[in-house]
Amino acid sequence: MDDKKKINLGLAILPIASMLLLLIIGYGQFNLRIESLLLISAVIAAALAYWQGYRWDDIMDSIVAKLAKAMPVIMILICVGGLIGTWMFSGTIPYMVYWGLKLISPQYILIAAFFITSLISVCTGTSWGAAGTVGVALMGVAAGLDVSLAAAAGAIVSGAYFGDKISPLSDSTNFAAIVAETDLYSHIQHLTYTTIPGFVLAAIVYFIVGYTDLTGSTIPPEKITEIIQSLESLYNFNLLLILPPVLVLWGAITKRPVIPTMLAACALAIAIGIALQGFTLKQGFNALIDGFNLSMFSEQGHNITGIVSDIPRLLNRGGMSSMMGTILLILCAFAFAGALTLTGALTIIINQLLKAVHTTGQLIAATLTTTIVVTGATCDGKLALLIPAELFKGAYHRMGLDNKNLSRTIEDGCTVIEPLLPWTSAGIYMATTLGVSTLELLPWAIQCYTAIFFALIYGFTGFGIAKIPSENSRKKKETQREII
Repeated sequence: MDDKKKINLGLAILPIASMLLLLIIGYGQFNLRIESLLLISAVIAAALAYWQGYRWDDIMDSIVAKLAKAMPVIMILICVGGLIGTWMFSGTIPYMVYWGLKLISPQYILIAAFFITSLISVCTGTSWGAAGTVGVALMGVAAGLDVSLAAAAGAIVSGAYFGDKISPLSDSTNFAAIVAETDLYSHIQHLTYTTIPGFVLAAIVYFIVGYTDLTGSTIPPEKITEIIQSLESLYNFNLLLILPPVLVLWGAITKRPVIPTMLAACALAIAIGIALQGFTLKQGFNALIDGFNLSMFSEQGHNITGIVSDIPRLLNRGGMSSMMGTILLILCAFAFAGALTLTGALTIIINQLLKAVHTTGQLIAATLTTTIVVTGATCDGKLALLIPAELFKGAYHRMGLDNKNLSRTIEDGCTVIEPLLPWTSAGIYMATTLGVSTLELLPWAIQCYTAIFFALIYGFTGFGIAKIPSENSRKKKETQREII
């Protein structure tokens, strides 16, 4: 690195500013493909690295190193596509939609989706698992009830990331506590200051929206009845249909390897589809790879001519091949992240930020800004927790602040913000799995972004900010424990 040119702050900002401008203007205003814009951003970052003295092989090695870390995510995405296709094949998702339509009214769908995914994610510690199982079924219920899919997706993402943020089973929660050098349960307890108010606010909004009909739900009860009757005529509903999601949730709770668990759930769903629905093994494999299609019922002798139009929209989904476009987006995002990492631009930007920090509020704001920028620039949730934690740890100590303030702030700026950025793996996963673009669901993902505002308020007011106990305070506590 000694023979490489050093870049100043202006050059360090250039590739990140270019990416943000391209996405805001190109994607936000002109609806250009994100993949193309990310490739242009990658070219800018690679050109900067080349100017510094890096060769093409160095740039490629950095990109490949990033992609190597992304491979587990890519493989999970492929499995999710297979999961959705086979669960349509077995009747698992239609069965959950069937009961959802019978039990949930349009007024309660948003708050029900929020509470159900919150519960599942707290119990399992995984936002992806909650969204990919009950989340998909709840989207089907929302479609059947003619409720805004953007609102439903936002409620599901909010609930899924509520658990991902505060569950002791969550890998991001554990990782944030580790990199900030604080106790896990102290970290979770401190997270409640920013997480619980957001949870309450989100619940209130979803409840009010349901009753004021702001989502545009105008579906008549007879149409719901038609959808229920169509599902009953197509599938043989049985309690055994819930076994595939039970297997996935069991795997999440017991921390089994994700990919083998998902593939096992796919195999189980295919077996159920053959045994209960009368499909063939060939159709099962087709559903796994290409997705489920209503025409499979015709091949089995079902008459589908009188099926209501909502049914194909509900059932024709999934398949591993449906994730290929998503994977291309990930490859483009990590091409930019790999080239940017090589330049060292992020370190220069963060060091400049630290020079401007003089108060607790400014420190919290700087930590949040850095974490969000690193999340968007690296597309790596773990790296976005690690880098700010390492860089800001000393600043928190100098100001007499407990490390759990740091662990809470990096989670507020990374874990729940990552799914709101369209080019990150979490953002891509949620949009693809739920079938709603990130920018459409973003305003409704209230739980995810409100934590930032509460974190800033606490930082500048001092409320909810934990100080490092003084020496006298520590000695007093130790004396009290000895007396007891």
